[in-house]
Amino acid sequence: MELRHLQHFVAVAEDQHFTRAAERLLVSQSGLSASIRALERELRAPLFVRTTRRVTLTEAGRALLDEARRILAQVRSAHEAVAAVQGVLRGTLSLGAEQCIAGVPVAGLLAAFRRRHPDVEIRLRQAGSGELAEEVAAGRLDLAFAYRTQEDTDQLRSVSLAGEAMTVLCHPDHRLVADGAVLTPHDLADEVFVDFHPDWGPRRVTDAVFAAAGVRRTVPLEVNDVHGLLDLIDENLGIAVVPRHFRHKRAALTSLPLKDAARTEYETIALLPPSQATSPAARALMGLLEREKGNA
Repeated sequence: MELRHLQHFVAVAEDQHFTRAAERLLVSQSGLSASIRALERELRAPLFVRTTRRVTLTEAGRALLDEARRILAQVRSAHEAVAAVQGVLRGTLSLGAEQCIAGVPVAGLLAAFRRRHPDVEIRLRQAGSGELAEEVAAGRLDLAFAYRTQEDTDQLRSVSLAGEAMTVLCHPDHRLVADGAVLTPHDLADEVFVDFHPDWGPRRVTDAVFAAAGVRRTVPLEVNDVHGLLDLIDENLGIAVVPRHFRHKRAALTSLPLKDAARTEYETIALLPPSQATSPAARALMGLLEREKGNA
């Protein structure tokens, strides 16, 4: 099995089209088709269902895709490791992150990384924590900064970075502010909530807080960005339960303590492959983060 066959297979699987994949790979369409046929012959299984408009993966193709991506990521890591031994860090750093992740100044960290390693191409992707964990485990991301969603596995390990309690964020004219009491999930049962997509870390923590209290809540106002959430609260359209550091993002809003929320802490982690599969670029970024935290 040749690496180029796997590269060609992954490109067709991602583009779902032979012509587009061939253009991206800078190869002829006939050459790409021949490469896929050779791989199918070797594996003795069809990998794609072909139509005039698109191609889709067969069951065998789906089984191969994650393994092919992982193999290619390991090969890339091997090349980068050799370059690192020679004193130059090259290649690509593929990073995932949730928005406004606690304890990690992502933009500043990447700027410092680029100053130290200008030959490394940086790629950044924002997504929810569950999706980021899948991307790291599959080898599509070198590491990700996220909320803990699962225990460590053979393909994924975590490094704890920061932890904080959750707080209630609301408009200063909201009735909860006048009450002045420490709130419980039961006090909020009838409120209108603003929250993130269910895959986001803050939403997962809030759902866990209310589930532990036996309180059912609905989220009529769902957003995918922090500023959208803050804007809706600023217009007194709803309240949110968020990590405590969110209160510093909009000074006009009021933050109220939530009783027992600390039992379900918002924990920021770095998600990485197993140590032997971690790329030199990912190790360099984690080392830089540790040094900056030590100097803070």
